[in-house]
Amino acid sequence: MKKYIELSQEVQQAKDEGKPIVALESTIISHGMPYPENVKMASEVEQIVRDNGAVPATIAIMDGKIKVGLTADELELFGSSSDVAKVSRRDLPQIVAEKKLGATTVATTMICADLAGIPIFVTGGIGGVHRGAETTMDISADLEELAKTDVAVICAGAKSILDLGLTLEYLETKGVPVIGYGTEYLPAFFTRKSEFPLNSYTDSVDVIAETIKTKWDLNLKGGAVIANPIPEQYAMDEDYINGVIDQAVKEAEEYDITGKDSTPFLLSKIKEATKGKSLEANIALVKHNAKVGTQIAVSYNQKTAKVLN
Repeated sequence: MKKYIELSQEVQQAKDEGKPIVALESTIISHGMPYPENVKMASEVEQIVRDNGAVPATIAIMDGKIKVGLTADELELFGSSSDVAKVSRRDLPQIVAEKKLGATTVATTMICADLAGIPIFVTGGIGGVHRGAETTMDISADLEELAKTDVAVICAGAKSILDLGLTLEYLETKGVPVIGYGTEYLPAFFTRKSEFPLNSYTDSVDVIAETIKTKWDLNLKGGAVIANPIPEQYAMDEDYINGVIDQAVKEAEEYDITGKDSTPFLLSKIKEATKGKSLEANIALVKHNAKVGTQIAVSYNQKTAKVLN
């Protein structure tokens, strides 16, 4: 196992010193936004994690290794490359074996973070049940990973291109807690709330940290979703963005675009229709998630350190 995982010097030192670490995905870099904005965003998100008291661990597949933490040069190479594979659980062994460049999705980042002993992971939004899944069975592997891998995911809810109601139902069936931070409703990525109320919510990062610690202390396997709404000033009008999304979904159906190709296609169409405002919102919510996620990681680290001492 160890021969496949390579920790950066910064991440290894943090582990040796017992410092909190925050895992970050790489699909948002390679498939979520264009170069050089992607590298700039990734570097700024890493700095937010550092500024709030933890060490960032951006995860990617490079040179036959699962890289946990990237150097500035590696981040630049990764962000500027055009032949990066989007890697989910099913793809991970082959991409590592063939020594290809691979970007980790939410599911794969959870797997790799768990292998590296990092329980807190920050992303933009999770995947979920796609619209029309009752006939296509198009359900993101992120949900299954949340059901079995012990990593908490801080996000702005599920992407609003999905069926949010069915996504919540799926997570409930799998026993995955969805905790609203400062909200009683599931955030819908570009907007602060959806029509779907959450069973659990709090305004305290310490309560969230204690809750996920208790979950794993009780040996209740699987992750948790911490739903953190996009900041008010960057949130998009609900009716407007939903209309844009509906049109993008219609185009995807017309072109028969499904599976892992659907999300990049839809986000690209939404960016085009909103004249880039959706990209601005995406960057803002990721940065906000990084701040809140790091606060949770610091609190969780303090609580687990007390137990060890």
